[in-house]
Amino acid sequence: MTVTRAALAAAMLALLAPLALAQAPWPDKPVKLVAVFPPGGSVDQVARIVGQQLSVQIGQPVVVENKGGASGSIGVAQVALAPPDGYTFAVVFDTHGVNPSLIPNLPFDTLKDLASVTLIGTSPMAIVAHVSQPYKDFADVIAAAKAKPGSVAYGTIGAGSLGHLAMAQVGNQVQAGFTHVPYKGGGPLMNDAIGNQVPLAIGSVFLVQPHVKAGRVKALGVTSTKETPQFPGVKPFAEQGVPGFAALSWWGVIAPAKTPKPIIDRMHAEIAKALQNAGVKEKLSAQGMDIVGGGPAELDAFLRGEIERWAKVVKENNIKVGD
Repeated sequence: MTVTRAALAAAMLALLAPLALAQAPWPDKPVKLVAVFPPGGSVDQVARIVGQQLSVQIGQPVVVENKGGASGSIGVAQVALAPPDGYTFAVVFDTHGVNPSLIPNLPFDTLKDLASVTLIGTSPMAIVAHVSQPYKDFADVIAAAKAKPGSVAYGTIGAGSLGHLAMAQVGNQVQAGFTHVPYKGGGPLMNDAIGNQVPLAIGSVFLVQPHVKAGRVKALGVTSTKETPQFPGVKPFAEQGVPGFAALSWWGVIAPAKTPKPIIDRMHAEIAKALQNAGVKEKLSAQGMDIVGGGPAELDAFLRGEIERWAKVVKENNIKVGD
């Protein structure tokens, strides 16, 4: 009987272990929030704005760690391999929905090795030029690329980024040749755009707006279906010779797969609350983000749609890493 009782007790402990983890006080130590791009870009800014408010709400430090490279996949790989204990999360960007079709042999399965937490928000992208460049709008850019294919260079946050795919799709649609200049994140991209080292840059409104407001670069077009309040008078691509075109940047929070659902749900609730904080809301909205705050199911469905959509663009345009 003693053996039987011991075996029964062991079995019960095994069954209750995951529940005990989920019900344990969380968090009781600092939480890591990996920003999957280098400092200075929109992912870094979003992580720090949201992370600061989260620290206040959960009573523990939220430590932002930048882990850039390979269009965000290096940072995501770190999270996929982290213990699923609720102490490692990541802020990802739109590249998260592109990488599965663009980067061969990713060291993780985007849908199986990671858990969706929150869809933070979306934003149009804008193409900008140094103020000394002759372009008045995006229609001028298209005309120049048509007149001399390959002569018009544009920078993005990286090979395979949404800006890269968007411009490839534009070039294909209007039969114009552009030259892609990939950077390792939004900070390096905008540094060179401001210095006129690259004549054009395409990135989220969140990324480029401060530099437009400062008069360092000028906005030529946006990738939404209508004008964005941040750039009054700047027309969408769809109204500048690219009919029907639209592409949105987005930010989300993910965790390692098998992170206990109660922790995922709590983290989502805390992020959603943070996004409604007046200061956070003002900072994000002022820089062009449409705040969503969607939960795990919403981010998962959105991500699956993005993966499917951009896989077609990658295939149709024969885009490879390093293009």
